[in-house]
Amino acid sequence: MKEFLQVLRRFVPPYKKYLALSVIFNILSAVLNIFSFMTIMPILQILFKTGDATSVTTLAAWDWGNLKESLTNFGEYYVGRLIAEFGPSYTLLVIGLFLAFATFLKTGAYFLSSATIIPIRTGVVRDIRNQLYRKITSLPLGFFSEERKGDIIARMSGDVQEIESSIMSSLDMLFKNPILIIFYFATLVIISWQLTLFTLIFVPLMGWIMGIVGRKLKQKSIKAQSLWSDTMSQVEETLGGLRIIKAFCAEEKMNRRFDKINSEYRDNILRVNTRQQMAHPMSEFLGTLMIVIVMWFGGMLVLDGKGLSGPTFIYYMVILYSIINALKEFSKAGYNIPKGLASMERVDKILKAENDIKERPDPVHVSGFNHSIEFRDVSFRYGEKWVLRHVNLTIEKGKTVAIVGQSGGGKSTLVDLIPRYYDVQEGEVLIDGVNVKDMAIHDLRQLIGNVNQEAILFNDSFRGNITFGVDNATQQQIEAAAKVANAHDFIMETEHGYDTNIGDRGSRLSGGQRQRVSIARAILKNPPILILDEATSALDTESERLVQQALEHLMKTRTTVAIAHRLSTIRNADEICVVHEGEIVERGTHDELLAMDGYYKKLNDMQKT
Repeated sequence: MKEFLQVLRRFVPPYKKYLALSVIFNILSAVLNIFSFMTIMPILQILFKTGDATSVTTLAAWDWGNLKESLTNFGEYYVGRLIAEFGPSYTLLVIGLFLAFATFLKTGAYFLSSATIIPIRTGVVRDIRNQLYRKITSLPLGFFSEERKGDIIARMSGDVQEIESSIMSSLDMLFKNPILIIFYFATLVIISWQLTLFTLIFVPLMGWIMGIVGRKLKQKSIKAQSLWSDTMSQVEETLGGLRIIKAFCAEEKMNRRFDKINSEYRDNILRVNTRQQMAHPMSEFLGTLMIVIVMWFGGMLVLDGKGLSGPTFIYYMVILYSIINALKEFSKAGYNIPKGLASMERVDKILKAENDIKERPDPVHVSGFNHSIEFRDVSFRYGEKWVLRHVNLTIEKGKTVAIVGQSGGGKSTLVDLIPRYYDVQEGEVLIDGVNVKDMAIHDLRQLIGNVNQEAILFNDSFRGNITFGVDNATQQQIEAAAKVANAHDFIMETEHGYDTNIGDRGSRLSGGQRQRVSIARAILKNPPILILDEATSALDTESERLVQQALEHLMKTRTTVAIAHRLSTIRNADEICVVHEGEIVERGTHDELLAMDGYYKKLNDMQKT
């Protein structure tokens, strides 16, 4: 219970007004329910003992000390007058209809108490998902190398849904059932302590059994399921494109995009659940109405002397009808809450994950790149394994430096240190003499453009992908970037031009087309520093030629760090660094490295064969 209350304290406070309304409606529902019971008891006593009803001719003074007697006298007096004036059959019908109306008011209050809980349930679930999504976009890439993407999605979908169905649904238990049970118990003691004792002995057992074997009614919505699928698709897309999101400083854009569809899903499921909540009060109202009809018909049989013992039967049914539901909810919560707490623990592994890439309280703000990028005695490791050792490298502004070497030698890790996707364990990375750890992360990544081996695109239009991370770009600027990237012509050949959707991860495009769109995205961002991670290695010859032309346009007037697999693409680099087992073992121009007759020449010779 302690863990359960901690969860409520974390997520429920923004919805306090709904809690207050729920308590008010629950009290109103309980009072109206008791009022219905109080009208049934004197009715049954009088109708099945007609002589006593007509014998009460004096209305006694109200006595709070003898509440039961006062209520009995009040009911018998007025019902007796009604019987004497209109007859027992008509009286039974009139008071039965009055009871049905009171029950209608009671079930209306019951519905409102449940309806005011729904915004809390759906709102808390939305808030947890938003917190998870924001946490995902803020955590460093290293976190996701240790976590399975499918597991993260499962926590965001199945576990959060379990929290909603287990923990949040138990809010009814906290704010409805205790009120109802207290009022019912006090009323039962006043009416008949014998029947109260019977209830305390047998009804909890019956409620527990019903709670175990009872089936929970679920109403499904096709639209809600579709929106849920879209929500999870965006989560998966975000995880796959996290590098680009961070590189283009588009965390807030993606957060807003996710919040929009998540809120739409929440609004839809709110309506579905609100309609679902009507099932219980409606069934209770119809059940009570049926009891009224049966009571009227049974009362006629009693008045006709058919020997039916109506009061015992009807009172027994009414008590069970009211008390079992409340006790059943307690038994449901008893085994629901632990399941929800287990899911909450899994969700908290993400929400409470430590972000190692931290920004200083007073970071250095930069708006441009002026001199150089410097790796000063840099060493880096994943866990206990060193990937880079004592790397020293200076990249002057306007120069192109290529990084080549064997797979797994540390090339990608080296360039990932520049935008702070990871932090070094030893040494430092500096831009214009300022340690990147001292810079504002947003400012740092705004200086850098990325074109990766795998073109990471999003399920959006050409326009949406090219302008990713760049707000308020004009059509002229978008087209200019696409033309430089050799992408304008094939974009215009599509059905809707720049507004054509490219499919999930650009699935409707060829590899070369995807790569040129990603280059257009980098061109529009117009960063002073460009990182190319084997941007042409996965392309055919014709696509490579077009992409290489686009890259050459992109690299003009920019400082470029290029990881190269095909050495032919970096022949004209100002400097080529050969990385072997985490160290720079050779450096120089293409011709100089060939003359060394070392690692580079071996790589070059292998590609010729």
